Amino acid sequence: MKTALTFLFISIYSLSFAQVFETPPPDYLKTIIFKSSADEFSGTPILQMRDQLLLKFDDLNASESDYYYEIEHYNFDWTPSDLSKNEYLEGFDDLRILNFQNSLNTLQSFTNYSLRLPNDNTRAFKKTGNYLLKIKNDNDQVVFTRKFIVTNSEVKVKMSVLEDRRLNYSSQKQVINFEIGQDGFFFKNPKQSVKIALIKNNDFSNAIYTLKPQYNQGNTLIYRYNDESAFWGGNEYRNFDSKDIRLGTSQIRSIELTDLYNSYLFEDYDRSTKEYTYNPDINGNFLVNAIQTDNLDKEADYTRVHFNLKTAQDLSDGEVHVYGKFNNYTLNDDTMLERNPRTGEYENSMLFKQGFYNYKYVFWNEDKGFDAIKISGSHTQTENLYTIIVYYKPIGARYDKIIGTGNIISRNIKK
Repeated sequence: MKTALTFLFISIYSLSFAQVFETPPPDYLKTIIFKSSADEFSGTPILQMRDQLLLKFDDLNASESDYYYEIEHYNFDWTPSDLSKNEYLEGFDDLRILNFQNSLNTLQSFTNYSLRLPNDNTRAFKKTGNYLLKIKNDNDQVVFTRKFIVTNSEVKVKMSVLEDRRLNYSSQKQVINFEIGQDGFFFKNPKQSVKIALIKNNDFSNAIYTLKPQYNQGNTLIYRYNDESAFWGGNEYRNFDSKDIRLGTSQIRSIELTDLYNSYLFEDYDRSTKEYTYNPDINGNFLVNAIQTDNLDKEADYTRVHFNLKTAQDLSDGEVHVYGKFNNYTLNDDTMLERNPRTGEYENSMLFKQGFYNYKYVFWNEDKGFDAIKISGSHTQTENLYTIIVYYKPIGARYDKIIGTGNIISRNIKK
């Protein structure tokens, strides 16, 4: 496993000039939930200044360790901004996380930690922009980080999803066109002062950052690109549901109890040459859930989920991985499947807290990089969530502020 190369790919989020890298958690930290109070699912939170952030994670060492949090402000390109801490935060950070509880009635012992921001000590975010939340241990070492976005709604973003106009891609790619503007808001030198991030399914590893407005109509900026704003449609995510840890489901073939519960999924097949089949998903996300529990944080147990992929493709020149928001779209040794020489199938197992999970299989080649469609295929009909973040830094400003965001789900594709 080319851990260093894979970590680099995930960390830079396809932004070649990015200067800050995501720190993935160690093996003993699992089920990191990081979301806005306005969102149901975990993602890279995009929140209004009045919203609250929620972070939860489990420490499988179950030793009630001390963890601390720190918050930093960044520019559009993820270089540190020139703002001092008291300019973007009201209150203090670098404080211990005080809310934690030990697991109850579970085979896997763990300590669950939770943090809300703002809180009594870190009272408010004073500026919009890119932020990084650092979680540190009692030796002041960063154990993992998460990015989040704070925005105001100063402008509106109108979006549409179209088929790719190129015949070779018309059945496989989705193109995003959009407009940015608001009555009374006038952009100064927009080709230099306005930047955008265009993101598919909250996965910043495939984001587009390079688009400039093509022209303007009054005070509205128009972006009507084709190939520059095109994404592979991909395929709907696969899923499994382990809320009842003792019973099989339509996705779980069998259950076995050893030291922990083991959930064996039904065999998955290569979908690269299959026709599109509508299968609603939650766009790569996950949701912790368990039956007959009063407190999911401490009573939902862990199960070892076994994956099994059958494909006729020769994948010996790279690596096959399980991919999803469950680990922040990171590729590492834990997510890699090994080929079983007896059956020829690819196999892996990982620990998951009880719940509903989306996942897909992706391919990594050292020379060609990341390939999300080699095993899953790509279709224009696939339902995806697209998000735009609008940054604005007029001449003389000291940081890139965020003045608006937009979302669209690709249900109605325009030709």
